[in-house]
Amino acid sequence: MKKVKLQVPATVANLVCGFDILGMAIHEPYDEMEIKLLETPEIIIKHLDNFGLPEDPSKNVAGVVLLKIQEYLNLKNGFEVIINKKIKPGSGLGSSAASAAGAAIGANALLGKIFTEEELVYFAMFGEELASGVKHADNIAPCIFGGITLVKSSKPVDIIPLNAPDLFVTAVHPQVEVKTSDARQILKKNILLKDAIEQWGNIAGLVAGIQKNDIALIGRSLNDVIVEPIRSILIPKFNEIKEKSLQLGALGGGISGSGPSIFMLSEKQETSQKIAEMMKSVYDEIDIESFVYVSKINPSGIKIIEN
Repeated sequence: MKKVKLQVPATVANLVCGFDILGMAIHEPYDEMEIKLLETPEIIIKHLDNFGLPEDPSKNVAGVVLLKIQEYLNLKNGFEVIINKKIKPGSGLGSSAASAAGAAIGANALLGKIFTEEELVYFAMFGEELASGVKHADNIAPCIFGGITLVKSSKPVDIIPLNAPDLFVTAVHPQVEVKTSDARQILKKNILLKDAIEQWGNIAGLVAGIQKNDIALIGRSLNDVIVEPIRSILIPKFNEIKEKSLQLGALGGGISGSGPSIFMLSEKQETSQKIAEMMKSVYDEIDIESFVYVSKINPSGIKIIEN
């Protein structure tokens, strides 16, 4: 195989209470990537989008992943990567993870699928480290595995795929930027034991609810007492959108990744669509452009569309 084309989906990290350990793939938006295996050792990065991302492979999220794979295998071949990014950087929808995971999956396909999914997560985390300063896998894991994933450990990589309940996801991306690195810097370095205990209960309840397909348990576990109260101040109208979503029948939701995107889970598509209309209306009222997506949970993650 000399060339592979990929659709690389957006992801929702944290799932409210699971900071850095829970993540979920959705269907839209998604990046398009084309990766070619070269006879020569150079790594070539080309962007078709207008986000101004660096094309120097050592400074590009996809590039550093390919450099790590090349180094690990002592590979004499290189790669050419063409990226049409539709997941806006700084959106909170896993833009950097999409580039990193797409590069890992694409390279693996071209090399004969020599790596396991967990090994691909390991390589892709170097891209996240470049983007945010931290090797975290909560976006990368669902992008590669699909569905909902639990990152039991990132060192060593230990990923647990969870069930994907038949739920609808509404996500709104207001056109303001929140950098992951900045959103991490404002977090508390120490937390109260009582808050940690409450958070652990919510995480355990959420995982149990997902595995048992207990919708009510999922809903009452979507609560974050540690990260959301701090990060939500960076997102215009966050509290209003969350409150109105719950009034419209959402199970719950919160900040997608580090924001500014907000997601809500619903049992019915009709509810999800009503929430989408409300989200758009709230941001229209304050003259902030926004993009709204209604999707089911994406069970397969990255999709190879042509080779």
